[in-house]
Amino acid sequence: MILTDPEWQALLLSLKVSTFAVCVSLPFGIALAWVLVRCSFPGKSLLDGIVHLPLVLPPVVVGYLLLVVMGRNGVVGRFLYEWFGLTFAFSWRGAVMAAAVMSFPLMVRAIRLGLEGVDQRLEQAARTLGASRWRVFWTITLPLTLPGIIVGTVLAFARSLGEFGATITFVSNIPGETRTLPSAMYTLIQTPGGEGAAARLCVIAIILALCSLMISEWLARLSRRRIGRE
Repeated sequence: MILTDPEWQALLLSLKVSTFAVCVSLPFGIALAWVLVRCSFPGKSLLDGIVHLPLVLPPVVVGYLLLVVMGRNGVVGRFLYEWFGLTFAFSWRGAVMAAAVMSFPLMVRAIRLGLEGVDQRLEQAARTLGASRWRVFWTITLPLTLPGIIVGTVLAFARSLGEFGATITFVSNIPGETRTLPSAMYTLIQTPGGEGAAARLCVIAIILALCSLMISEWLARLSRRRIGRE
């Protein structure tokens, strides 16, 4: 199976966008999952609903909201462009943002489930022995949550690879800049004679998704085994 240069560009751009999306959102995902599990405050249910909103909203709606807020004339986008020269709309950075927003709920949900499985008595015992909150978090809570973090990271990566609606609405479908794997398939399907190339990209997308899920399961199993030995 030989790919043409535009197909390689779409594949590499998708991998780049997905990697950046996961790396940028992972610290926020861990922090937010911890807040939702360990903290009680007014509006917690509302915050939980907002986090999971991209799961139920049409992706085009999410893309339009990103365009309104982060576009060059948007509420936040205008400030970023005028003061820092940063623009997100119609650029690969915007594709990263769209992928991160759409995959964030899956990441938070998986990390939250992992965090809920941590025995808080271990944390309390460490606190009574004089460990600070940060030390307890880094040496006990985070390692025990590692399987959930791994699952959430890989799920977010796989979801970012398949993101289409929000991406094409926010950053369009610019070859070499914002044309990711799903966008390239969409273009090829509408192009006469492009069915073969679309089929090749479809096979690649399936292989990447399966590899991501298999790696996720293997890493989660490995981390659980390591935790069990410790």
